Order: sequence, then structure tokens, then C-alpha cells
Amino acid sequence: MRLLDWIVLILSLVFIVGYGLYKGRGSGTIQGYLLADKSMPWWAMGLSIMATQASAITFLGTTGQAYVDGMRFVQFYFGLPLAMIIIAAVAVPFYHKMRVVTAYEFLEQRFDSKTRLAASIIFLIQRGLGVGLALYAPAVVLSVILGWSERVTVLIMAGVVVSYAVPGGIKAVTWTDVQQMMLIFLGIAGAFASAVWLLPAEVSFGDALYLAGASGRLNAVDLSLDPNNRYTLWSGLIGGMFLALSYFGCDQSQVQRYLTGKSVGHSRTSLIFNAIVKVPLQFFILLTGAMVFVFYQFEKPPLLFNKTAAARIEAVEPGPVRLEYLEAQRQP
Repeated sequence: MRLLDWIVLILSLVFIVGYGLYKGRGSGTIQGYLLADKSMPWWAMGLSIMATQASAITFLGTTGQAYVDGMRFVQFYFGLPLAMIIIAAVAVPFYHKMRVVTAYEFLEQRFDSKTRLAASIIFLIQRGLGVGLALYAPAVVLSVILGWSERVTVLIMAGVVVSYAVPGGIKAVTWTDVQQMMLIFLGIAGAFASAVWLLPAEVSFGDALYLAGASGRLNAVDLSLDPNNRYTLWSGLIGGMFLALSYFGCDQSQVQRYLTGKSVGHSRTSLIFNAIVKVPLQFFILLTGAMVFVFYQFEKPPLLFNKTAAARIEAVEPGPVRLEYLEAQRQP
């Protein structure tokens, strides 16, 4: 990394953490710490909801999905707008009326404390495993860029998040989510522009779309009724809708966001905002992966994108793995 890269990285982290701590001040009560005193505007909740379900896995994994399998994965999100409408109409006013602090507090009121405890434990285990993967994905990228151990990058990222989330509560988390979501928007746009810009001069954007389509990478809608086909319009509308209902309607990581709304209307608007933006966003991310695929039809892709891992292979004693790697590197 160059000096300018270090300056941008450090200033970004300092600003995000500092802004989160500043906005999260005064969260000394349970209502303030967990519900932000019901003071969040709809657009901040909407971006925070989107940032909570998005991560480096979305940016790296989804583009990789399009690179390998095309854009049919976008159909997975076709049921999300339907789920958002149902949740906005039914769950949001219900949660506000019950005045619950968490999604699982209702289970205790409806059943008993054991049910609430069981659901909370399952959520914590599930979310803990998910956070581990969400941390590891960018750790791999940072280890390549910085040349550091993946363990070090994981610890640094976790430390940064804890530094503002623990003292600032949901206010700090929401406002830092807003900043991070804006960075994700800019990053996706930059990656797409780079993939198109770096194509050979004689290859236009229209040509790139044609090549991507001819290679089966623009298969955004599949009307197949084959039950063995994982991503179709029908699996997205039906399966995707029920999955989104369970995630946005029952998962505390999502429910907590729209419980912080100033009113039922603000909470509903934040969900409708996601219903409108999420599908086009995923489409654009997948299209970026398709453009990267086209780019590597004109450039030789590296056998290993991780330069640190490649250096380790080159440093070992001659053997089948190293010889296979060196032979692949020599091929045109």
C-alpha cells in the first residue's frame, strides 16, 4: 500500500469510530442503549438494516457467484419485497404496540421465560457463527493487501467494531452502519467502473454485455420448474419470501433496527426502502461479477489471488503441489 492508501484507511476508520461514538453518547439507559430512545429516522434505519445483512461476503461472495454461475442468484431476493410489505403491515405495528425491547421478549409474554431463553441462545449461536464468517472474508482480503496474518486482521476488525458498539449501543451501531453502507455503495460502483474501464480499448460495454450473455453470465431470470434447479423465479418468490419473513420478522439483528424508529410509519418506511433498493443493488453487484468474468477473458487470471499464499508455495521444497503451481503460472 502507498502512503495515500494508508492515510485514507486510517482516516476512514477514525472518522467512522469517532462519529459512531459521538452519535451514541447519552445511551445510558436500557431504552437508550437498545432502542436509541425511539429516535432514529427511517433512512438511517433503512441503511442500517441493509448494512446488517450485507458484509464483505456480499461484496466478495456475490460477485464471485456471478463470475462462476451467472446472475441467477438475484432471483433469491425476488421474494424480499413481498416479505417487507407483510412485515411492515403486520409485525411492525405489533412490536411497537407490545413495547418490547427485543424480538424474544414477546416469546416470554406469550409463552414463558424458557421459550425466550431457548430462542435467544439459538440466535446468539447462529449470529456468532455468522459474524465469524463475516470477519474472516475481509480478513483474507486485508491479509493480501497488507501482508499481515489473517488472525491479526480479524482481531483488528473485531477490536474496531467493539470499540464503538459496546459503549455506544444501537445508536452508534446504526450511524456507523450508515457510513459503512455509503462506502459499500461507492466500492461497488468503483469496482464496476474499474472492470469496464480496464477492458481492451476495442471492447465496448455493449460488447462486454454480449460476451457475458453468450457465456451464460446474464441469466437473471429462470422460469424453469425443475425442482433440482436451486435459483429460479419461483424459488425466489416463494422460498425467498419465507426466508426473508423469518429473518426480518424474527431475527433480533434486524428487528432491533426498526424498533428504534420514531414511529410505526418510520419503521415501515425503512423496510419499504429496503424492498425497493435491495434487488437492484444485488443485481448491480452480480453484474459487476459478470464484468469481471469478461475482463478475465482478455487477461490471464492468477492461479492464486492471495500473494502471501503464492509466496509460501514458491518457498517450499520441490513437490507435486509446487510443480503444478509453477507449471500453471508458465502457461499462456
